Amino acid sequence: MPVYCIPGSYKVVGASPDGDSVRFYPDDATIFEQAGMRVRLNAHGGAQLRLDAIDALETHYTPPRSKHTWRQPQALARGAGDELLTHLGFSGVQRADDGTVTAATPDSTRGYILTRFADTYGRAVSFAYAGDRAAEPTEASAPDADSDEPGGGQQVSVGGLPTVHLGVPELARSANYHLLSMGLVYPTFYSKLYVDLREALAKEADSARRVHKGIWEKDVTHHGFDVTSRDQLETELVILPKLFRRLAEFLSLDETGSAALTGFRAFLAQHDDRLFTVPAGQSTGFDTLVKVRRQHLRLSLAPEHIVFVEK
Repeated sequence: MPVYCIPGSYKVVGASPDGDSVRFYPDDATIFEQAGMRVRLNAHGGAQLRLDAIDALETHYTPPRSKHTWRQPQALARGAGDELLTHLGFSGVQRADDGTVTAATPDSTRGYILTRFADTYGRAVSFAYAGDRAAEPTEASAPDADSDEPGGGQQVSVGGLPTVHLGVPELARSANYHLLSMGLVYPTFYSKLYVDLREALAKEADSARRVHKGIWEKDVTHHGFDVTSRDQLETELVILPKLFRRLAEFLSLDETGSAALTGFRAFLAQHDDRLFTVPAGQSTGFDTLVKVRRQHLRLSLAPEHIVFVEK
């Protein structure tokens, strides 16, 4: 599957970017359609990106069929979003209480994305970059052994569209990698991510955790935690956003305001988030990795050892 290199610009005023999602306006509004990607565009040609391989704490999450918007600890959640915008070239960012950007300097910044597909919500799953892509060397290097992408290190054309080989050196220049290296986001891998890229990202996440950067100073996902209230989930506990979202969805089914975890494992099994573990390669469901004992909960594997299967 080719990796498309798409130049354009980022615009954030009037939007609610967070640590793993931002609005991108390609120079050619038809390029996603040309690439066969089902990306949803707004009326002005902007696409919502989902930054590949990372997951930031939730600034706002409304479970299906729920009226309540859930949030994770906001200092770290907003910190990831602020750092993403700074990395993309924005300054002086001001937000309303609901997270909508009301002002930023400049109005837009140049950038490009490397992407292969869209998710089920119509977001382009991408590695995001500031500025224009540097010119490629005249001689193409051989592709990595674990990659089936065309063209080695040189930009080539597939169906008239610019494509590239995304290797680890260029990965390290992405906003995704930067946020992970700062300890501001969790590694959250899906099966379409190439092995060499996943391994590089996992190593960087482990390095950030070892020195307790950002989220890793307070993270309790792997060590475990007691759920005492819904407010505690939103204001105190720093946990993997994937697990937080499933907890929010489960607790939203109980209109009494209880935080009881009775039935949570069964709920996860019904949700059927499929994954495989690395390096063991065990194919299983998310529910088998989430350990629940009364109100105590933990994830039995570190997140970089989990690879989810796209739905």
